[in-house]
Amino acid sequence: MIGDPSAARAAPLHVFNFHVTFGDASFAGGDSAELPLVEGAFAEISGLEATLEPKSIREGGLNGLMHQRAGPVTHATVILKRGVTRARDLARWFDVIASGHYAGRLNVEVEMRDGLGEPVMRFRLLRALPVKFKAADLNARATEVGIEELHLVHEGLEQES
Repeated sequence: MIGDPSAARAAPLHVFNFHVTFGDASFAGGDSAELPLVEGAFAEISGLEATLEPKSIREGGLNGLMHQRAGPVTHATVILKRGVTRARDLARWFDVIASGHYAGRLNVEVEMRDGLGEPVMRFRLLRALPVKFKAADLNARATEVGIEELHLVHEGLEQES
């Protein structure tokens, strides 16, 4: 039905228009302030997923039936990719954590936007921890832009629409 607001909500979103911000995670609860950590834009983000591991429970005398219950939730490693720039902020964040500073965790927000640049959905990674930084592969014959990666683990994934 044309003009039906529920129809617009059901329309698929494009995945090429998104914005990433990093915020302070030093306190629990409340909104975090945006930090000027990352200069440049990300070309790709993968791993925004959560998996619920089911628990199977057998009942005595029922050999053909297993009850399924919700088990623990696990989260994938989130991978941020961007073209190499002169900014070394991602590598410095990784170095801070690698040197033993626990307070370097950040909340990361990934905001999907519509064609007008308006936010339509948000994913929030709670207390993200960089576990791998990968510099671009160097190749004298290559003509494409170098891509660097930052791999993040986190303590929770929230989604808002």
